[in-house]
Amino acid sequence: MTALEFNTKLLSIEAKLKYFAYSLTTNQEEAKDLLQETMLKALTNRDKFTDPRNFNSWAYTIMKNTFINNYRRNAKSNTIFNKAENNENLAHKQQAISPESEHAYKEIRKKVNNLQNDFRVPFQMFTEGFKYKEIAEKLDIPIGTVKSKIFFARQKLMDNLQEYKSEYR
Repeated sequence: MTALEFNTKLLSIEAKLKYFAYSLTTNQEEAKDLLQETMLKALTNRDKFTDPRNFNSWAYTIMKNTFINNYRRNAKSNTIFNKAENNENLAHKQQAISPESEHAYKEIRKKVNNLQNDFRVPFQMFTEGFKYKEIAEKLDIPIGTVKSKIFFARQKLMDNLQEYKSEYR
């Protein structure tokens, strides 16, 4: 596929990508940013595109992965305490948590900590934002084993936390 054909095809699906970006972000400005980042990545990685029949899927996958990576990056940055933020704001954030939620959180955390290490460690790493591959590398186990341990940890938690099951479905 020539550069001109590639660019034409990319521009032809711009409106669909913009709609998809909005469905992911639910914010017009964030959707525009995501679209722009996706278009840039598609253009810079044009040489990696091989199958002209899957162009739309390729572009949508770039957008979805970009959104996920941005989400994870933002989630990690929001968990780091900002020293410039004053303690008054932190106190307001803590007051916003209801006593029931606090109790539920402690109970869930306790059940997670009671899991066997073989299940608890991969599960906690996954909930902290690590990818399956990263967990497998850090724990020096196959990726399939990581997935099954996380799956079984979820199953055990669902069995042990029956009282919360109806609230989150």
